[in-house]
Formats: sequence, structure tokens, C-alpha cells
Amino acid sequence: MLRLATQLVRQNSNRNNLLTTVRFLTAAAQPKQNAEPDLPNTSFMSNVFRGDVVPVQVFPYPEPTEDQKELIHDMIDPIHRFFRHEHNPIEAERNGCPDPDTVDAMWKMGLFGTVAPAEYGGLGASTTMYATLADAVGAVDLGLGVYIGAHQSIGWKAIQLYGSEEQKKKYLPRVTKGRTLAALALTEPSTGSDINSVKMRAVRSGCGKYYTLNGSKIWISGGNEAGIFTVFARTEVLDDKSGGIKDKITAFIVERDFEGVSSGPPEEKMGIVVSGTSSVFFDDVRVPVENVLGGEGNGFKVAVTTLNTGRFGMGGSMSGMMRTCIQKATEHATKRVQFGRKLIDFGNVQEKLARMAMYQYVTQSMVYMIVGNIDSSFKDYQLEAAISKVFSSESAFLVCDEAIQILGGNGYMKGSGLEKFLRDVRVFRIFEGANDVLRMFIALTGAKYAGSQLKELQRAVEKPAANLGLIFREGSRRVARTIGIQNGNDISEYVAGPLKVSAQRCTESVKMFGKTVQSCLIKHGKGIAEQQFILKRLADSAIDIYGMTSVLSRATRAIEIGLPSAEHEQLLAIAWSVEASDRVHSNLQQINSGHFSKYCDTLSRIARNVSDTGGVVQQLPLEPLQ
Repeated sequence: MLRLATQLVRQNSNRNNLLTTVRFLTAAAQPKQNAEPDLPNTSFMSNVFRGDVVPVQVFPYPEPTEDQKELIHDMIDPIHRFFRHEHNPIEAERNGCPDPDTVDAMWKMGLFGTVAPAEYGGLGASTTMYATLADAVGAVDLGLGVYIGAHQSIGWKAIQLYGSEEQKKKYLPRVTKGRTLAALALTEPSTGSDINSVKMRAVRSGCGKYYTLNGSKIWISGGNEAGIFTVFARTEVLDDKSGGIKDKITAFIVERDFEGVSSGPPEEKMGIVVSGTSSVFFDDVRVPVENVLGGEGNGFKVAVTTLNTGRFGMGGSMSGMMRTCIQKATEHATKRVQFGRKLIDFGNVQEKLARMAMYQYVTQSMVYMIVGNIDSSFKDYQLEAAISKVFSSESAFLVCDEAIQILGGNGYMKGSGLEKFLRDVRVFRIFEGANDVLRMFIALTGAKYAGSQLKELQRAVEKPAANLGLIFREGSRRVARTIGIQNGNDISEYVAGPLKVSAQRCTESVKMFGKTVQSCLIKHGKGIAEQQFILKRLADSAIDIYGMTSVLSRATRAIEIGLPSAEHEQLLAIAWSVEASDRVHSNLQQINSGHFSKYCDTLSRIARNVSDTGGVVQQLPLEPLQ
């Protein structure tokens, strides 16, 4: 067993290479999965990167509390009716802003402070209720959803998360019930998803009483209306360890009324026009030191955590939008007659509707899994939140596009509302972390966690006499996993009977995934961060595994409590597990294939040729030689 453990650690790599890998991943992957290092990481997806199943955050599927059920009855149904009947998305887009009566009603209903505690003027609703609100608004107008969401999911969220008691008492009542909009001012011309590239500066005064901000921010949602901003700028900070000065990012609470704050005109955009987007300028703005948010030099952490906590709401909006698209497509398919038959009788239309239903079901299942975990006070959900954001934003675009295809020319017309949805939904793959970057975050953060386990095992192998228990335990675990007899790592034991075959597909995906992650870590060393062809496929596999697990858990709940939709949910889970497990197998086979690196080199050469030429390389087929 000792020999086996040693081989597992040293296979295809030397000791220094593995240590370097772990150090690199530990430094590169932020934020930390758990703020309390003594607590075990219960994130399902973090442990999947190790090939392990830790079920506590996925089985059983979260149940709504009695209070949540009561709130849904008392609050969500009226909100659904309000947005359906009182808000006109096309007119609001034409005007570039919501109708004043709509905004007034939303303030009166408390929708701008849904999750803020009651003592600060909020409704004190759960995260689950906020996701349900996002679903209701997203079903009608994604732009209006951004108008509300940018205000509270990221606009003032950092004040709730990191503000001192004095800051909360001063600012939260203004943004939850005082009719003052808030905005997150992070993005700069050279700063997209790379938060560390912020260049705007804040200089502390000689008297130490204020900072002077100079610079600008671009593409700020609500920037032309907000009265309170969470602003990120570079400051010089005394490093406690070295005693020297370091350049770090600091977060500030800035009021529009501070002298020197101004904003540009609303940007002309493809979609979400009802939510204004503009540049915000800071010209010698004096910000009191008491408005530093989260401590000097901690702005990176404030920004990342705020964005992480805001991503689940996006999935709620996408779920609602997809529901409306499916309703419109279904209505057309069941009424429209072509070639003497209704559209719904054609197999290709059935396949489209079935897949649209699956994408919506998976998205909704992910979202309510995550918010249920948050409401249950779990702390390890960063990977799952990123997965939900990527999956929901891409699924929503596909579902909307297919709905337009089913409606044909009718879908292309503005009157259907679908063309507006398509324009609005496109941005969700870009903001709050571009999906391409989030895929790297998913893969590297998971690899970091897997790498820490290898590091622990290697240390044990270096001193075997003192660590025989760990070595034998780890060796036994991996042998058991290899021959398929490991207890507690089979997802099928947590699901209802009709879903056990599908759960076995998911289990095999987890096992194959864990082995592939380990082999990639050992093979590539610290260069794993540069293997983006591999990282993308690892991330896509992780997304599919979480999707499978979410729907298996939710469908099991439906079966066990006898929901009227149980049979339908069972079909959705079975069909999705087939598709998702096949994609996982395909992606991991590519990574493990000897031809994969050559294929990646070919793609890189094609991209370089296009880049060097400045566009398409080849001439027209009939163009004469030059």
C-alpha cells in the first residue's frame, strides 16, 4: 500500500514539480472556499475535483420553509400579476427607463431592499425568496430585472457584507426604502473580468482624514441614476509582514453629492436598455476615511465576494425568461399548421421543445439548490455559483433562439417579445464575470482544492513512519475507487429507484473526472494555468456533473413527496443525464487522448494565422493570385 501511495504521488512528475503546482494554485485561485480553515469544505463540486462525493449540499434537495411557502403565496403571486399587467417592456425600452409609476410601486412593495434585514429598512427575505423575485421579473423583462438586481445584488450588497455598523445604519435605509439607487463602480477601460487590473487611484491626505479619488469607471449599470456607489481604487497600504508599502485595491462608499462626482449619458446598447448604463467620473473627489469599506487594501476580496453572491440571482432571471419563451413556443407549436399537421407533431419540433424544457429545468434546479444552501448557512458555494451563472446565461440564449426558430417569422417580429429577450439576454454571458473567465475560475479553483490533497499525501509519503494512517487510508480509498467498491461515493444510493441508472452515469462521470484532474495536475505542474484548452473542458465537465446532480436530487424529491409533476421531472432528469454524461465522457476522453495536444496546437496555429493577417487568411476562391 505504501508503494501504491508513493506511485500515485510521483507518477510522471518529480516532487518539486508537484509542490510548485500546489503553491501556484493556492496563490492563483481566489477566493478561499471557506473563511474558517478548520471546517471541512462541504462544496459538492470542490470535492468532485478530487473524485469524491460529499452529498450534504446536494442530497436531499433543499425544502422550502413554511415561512417561504407563506411568502410565495402572499408576495410572489401578486408580484407576478403586477409585472404581467402593469409593466410594458416594449414601452419601457422605447423610453429608456421604467415607467415612473412602476418604479414607485416597486419602492412601495420593498423590492429594492428584498434581502436586507428589517432593521435597515429591508424586507428581510431569504435568498430563496430573492431568486423567486428574480424569476418573476425575468419572465417579463430582463432589463427591469437588471434595474432591480444591479441595485441590490451588487450595488449596495458590499455595504451589507462588509460595512461597519455605522455604515450600515447610515446607508442601507437610504437604498432599501429611501428611494436612492446604488451602483457598483468597478469596470474601467482596461479592467473587465480582471479585477486586479484596476488603475483608478485614491490618495490619502496628509491629515489622514480623507482620500482623494481620481479616475473613471465605464459601463456602470445604473451609473446615471445612482446616488450611492461602491467604488474600487488603488491605494498605498503598509504591509504588516514586510513593513514596506504595497499597492492594493480598496473599496469606498461614495455619494453622488460628493463634489467631483459626475456621470456620462446613457450608453447605446444592444439590449437591457431599460437599465441605464453609463460612465462615472471622479475628479478630485474627497472621500472620508470612515467610508472605506471592508478595510484598507481589502478591495479585491470585497469585489469578488460581492460578485459571487450576486450570481445566483442571474440564474433566477434566466429561469423566468426561459419559462416565458417555452410558453410562447408551445402556444405556437400547438396551433400552427404546416403541411397539413400541427408543428408539435413533427419530431424536430418535439426535440427542440424537449431540450428547451431540460435547459430550463436544470437552470432552475441549480439556482434553488444554491440558494437553499445559502439559506442553510453553508459557506462553500463559490464554484456552484459560478457554474450556475455560466450555465444559465448560455442556456437562456439557446432556449430563446430556439423559441424564435419555432415561431419562425413571427418570432423575428418585435410584437412577439422574443427578439427583445434575445437582445437582452446576450449580455448575461459577459457581465458579473465573463463566462470564459469563469470557466477558468471553475477549473483552477477546483484544481487548487484537488492539488491540496496531493500535497498532503506527498508530505505523508516523505515521512511514512509518522503518517502510515493517512497513507493506508488514501491508498485504500483510491484502490476501492478504481475497482468500484468504495462505499459512500455512489450517487445512486441517494436517488429514487427510477433514477438509479441515471445516477450511475453521474457516478461514473465523477470518478473519471477526478482521475483526469489528478493526472493533469501531475503532468503539467504549474503550467496547468496555461493549459486553457484543457481547463475549458474540465470546466464544461464540472458544469455537466453539477447539472446532473441537481436534477437527480430535485426529481428524487418530486418522486418521494408525490408531486403532480414527478413523472415529468423524472423524464427530464433521465434525458439530461444521458446527454450530460455523454458530454463529460467526450470532454475527458479528449483531454486523455494522445491526439489532443496536436489538435490544440492546430487550433493555436489557425488563431495565430488569423491574428497575424488581421482577419480571414484565405482569398476568395475565384480571386486571382497576387
